[in-house]
Amino acid sequence: MGRPGATEMLFAAMRAQGERLALQQGDLRLSYREALHEVALRAERLRSAGCRRVAIALDNGIDWALWDLAALQAGLVCVPLPGFFSAAQQAHVLDSAGVDTLIIDDSTCFRPAGFGVTEGGIAQRHVDHPLTLPAGTVKITYTSGSTGQPKGVCLDAAAQMAVAGSLWQASRSCAIERHLCVLPLATLLENIAGLYTPLLSGAAVDLIPMADIGLSGATGFDVQRFLAVLQRSQPNSLILLPQLLLMLVAAVERGAALPASLRFIAVGGGRVSPGLLQRADALGLPVFEGYGLSECASVVCLNTPEQRRIGTVGRPLPHADVRIGPGGEVLVRGARMLGYLGEAGAADDWLDSGDLGHFEDDFLVLHGRSKHQFVTAYGRNVNPEWVEAELVQQLPIAQAWLHGEALPANVAVLVPRGPGLSDDMLAAAVATVNRELPDYARVHHWLRADEPFSAANGLATPNGRLRRAALLDRYRGAIDRRITAATL
Repeated sequence: MGRPGATEMLFAAMRAQGERLALQQGDLRLSYREALHEVALRAERLRSAGCRRVAIALDNGIDWALWDLAALQAGLVCVPLPGFFSAAQQAHVLDSAGVDTLIIDDSTCFRPAGFGVTEGGIAQRHVDHPLTLPAGTVKITYTSGSTGQPKGVCLDAAAQMAVAGSLWQASRSCAIERHLCVLPLATLLENIAGLYTPLLSGAAVDLIPMADIGLSGATGFDVQRFLAVLQRSQPNSLILLPQLLLMLVAAVERGAALPASLRFIAVGGGRVSPGLLQRADALGLPVFEGYGLSECASVVCLNTPEQRRIGTVGRPLPHADVRIGPGGEVLVRGARMLGYLGEAGAADDWLDSGDLGHFEDDFLVLHGRSKHQFVTAYGRNVNPEWVEAELVQQLPIAQAWLHGEALPANVAVLVPRGPGLSDDMLAAAVATVNRELPDYARVHHWLRADEPFSAANGLATPNGRLRRAALLDRYRGAIDRRITAATL
């Protein structure tokens, strides 16, 4: 369970709140005392059932929060199962993590994986020889799929509570009394910053199913439904992804009203345009950009009301040390993973984040990813080489380049295998690939290349590897026009 006291810190803070409102979902309200009672009952059910590794496959709601806290209290390994993963990726999570217990409303879709329903939504199966986990692991959180198979990040309680405690201190001046969970609780950011942090501080957490919030899949967002939720909830704090913030700002610029209760809107999960933050400033929105990664138990740096600089991701939080490596790599030490599932733990205390950056007066400025992986405007990691490899397996497609950095939709530039291939044939090939991909990695729009990618035109190396910067320079305008046309 991590270092002694890490888990108890959270539950002691909750016990001190007594009858204050802790969790709400519509008309259902639980005080801190009632929530702790429910957590204790569920923890005992998990122990009695002989559970060891528990996956939660629920929509956002009070049940998700209670089961997560129950697993933590029982000292079991919790594995949040993202609803935006494809069926194949979800199966990979369950198998690779050695999950023997599944918390779900309807387990019929998981019966092929061997889960049988007992009572109260607990489905179980026998797992022979699960992978050995690093000592202290209480959560395995999976990346959003930078490759076809997401990687499991093993975390102890101490790392999670260190981040939650730092976030509480960073936002303390805002006197947050009510947080609205907007992102799926299966994402580590909302799990820690949107559940543990408010509960540490004595705030109430408003939990609403994703469809009611206005989110569907990894990219669908109904801003009008979201605005209505904000008016009903009257929250003090939110966590948004860049694309959600963009749509919210645009709606307010068109005259939409926001509740005066908002005091702290955190934004992260992908690159945020300084121009967007300036637009939010002009509207009086309290937006604070941050930066983190699952391998460091979520948030590492954050702008705050006292220390804020647009164009940066803020200063390191108290639990984290950040430095810049000799090649410009952002290195992090402090709260960090115990290791990747199935791999040896890192020997070095410093973790290479995979990002490039520099400091300005202790504020971290990010330049971009050190590898080809990009992060969409919805905060999903995508390795374009994975998708490109699937595309060129289709007979009509000779070459493919996928771009989606900070965009609401992924755009592919395709080179057909012959001049006679029609757009319909290319569209059918793309559709075939998309059926096997999670929605955040799909090709949402595509363009026909005006010539093959070659060393002669500077769009590929002599051995055929894509020159991605050159491709972006060549097709940036066409991509921007396609995205703009799609949003009109």
